[in-house]
Amino acid sequence: MSFLKIGHRGAKAHAPENTLASFQKALDLGVDGIEFDVHVCATGELVVIHDFTIDRTTSGSGEVHKMALAELKALKVEAEHTIATLDEVMELVDKKCMVNIEMKGRHTAKPVSDFLKNLIRKGYSYDDFIVSSFQREELEEISKLNPDVQLGVLTQASMKEAWDWAEQFNAKAIHPHFSLLTESNVRKAQEAGYKIYTWTVNNPEDIARMKSYGVDGIISDYPERL
Repeated sequence: MSFLKIGHRGAKAHAPENTLASFQKALDLGVDGIEFDVHVCATGELVVIHDFTIDRTTSGSGEVHKMALAELKALKVEAEHTIATLDEVMELVDKKCMVNIEMKGRHTAKPVSDFLKNLIRKGYSYDDFIVSSFQREELEEISKLNPDVQLGVLTQASMKEAWDWAEQFNAKAIHPHFSLLTESNVRKAQEAGYKIYTWTVNNPEDIARMKSYGVDGIISDYPERL
């Protein structure tokens, strides 16, 4: 059975996570999709960064949502890279693969919905995207604002809760940590109409196990292992 090979934060094992270099590397490795995280910065733009602060991945310190885009752009990620905007990532990807946007920061639902509506006007299709989140409020908000957006419910702890949320918000997919999956719960979810995109699967034995369960997509730091 075929499944989607999805690069985690680009190709995180090969280039600094969530940078344009990392996304380009994932594309070079032939991914079917890329996954990354967005926050809204103080000036309203959607920026691609995992943490709520810039401390771990950049030369600076502070909270993403309190900083203007110009301040964020002035920072260095591992000496030679910069924080990307969602605009820049979409320009780079240019429909070469599916895009999984994780709403990481708070209050990201409306700007993400507006951003996608704008791309649809430019000729994109909602099939080009999955919008995922761990955050109930963001999933609920975007499902109300734009029912056309294909949602993925992220979970690290409970397949049951994710399934409940998926039903409530008419999600397309459930994105469980791979440790939660069994052959039977994957099959049950698929029989109920959900896609299963699992993360972050790096170890070859775990990758083989996920493939044997018939998941719909695997998110990995090492896309070439998929």
